[in-house]
Amino acid sequence: MERTDGPRVVSERPDWDSYFMKMASVVAERSTCLRRSVGAVAVLDRRILATGYNGAPTGVPHCAEVGCLREARGIPSGQRQELCRGLHAEQNVIVQAALHGVTMRGATVYCTHQPCVLCAKMLINAGIVRIVYRGDYPDSLAMEILRQAGVEVCRLSD
Repeated sequence: MERTDGPRVVSERPDWDSYFMKMASVVAERSTCLRRSVGAVAVLDRRILATGYNGAPTGVPHCAEVGCLREARGIPSGQRQELCRGLHAEQNVIVQAALHGVTMRGATVYCTHQPCVLCAKMLINAGIVRIVYRGDYPDSLAMEILRQAGVEVCRLSD
């Protein structure tokens, strides 16, 4: 018979990167993009600053409601990102922090996917010092710019 009154037996706890990446995956579940669900979590000193997922701006119909502009126009993934009604998760995490007056300087951002070049530039200017991601995205320029800016980039394996 198992004791229930003693100390709780702790199985293997996830490391911090895995812990926050799991949170980014949960945030991605809010995505309204029909092509790719992406989540981002900004963290400083092991405290969550803001979260973001990809989807249309406030008050604008979501792709899940009205269809995907990129799909309708046959635009491949990783190209012509300006032809999309949605913001990326990384853009939304920056916007959410700004709306609430929270600085992201010195923070780590956990993303379910590698940032694109536009998001990479925004994360650099927001003061992000580290990016942890899991899934690939077809944008080698983003990785080069992050390297040049001295941002630490780590890919978690599944």
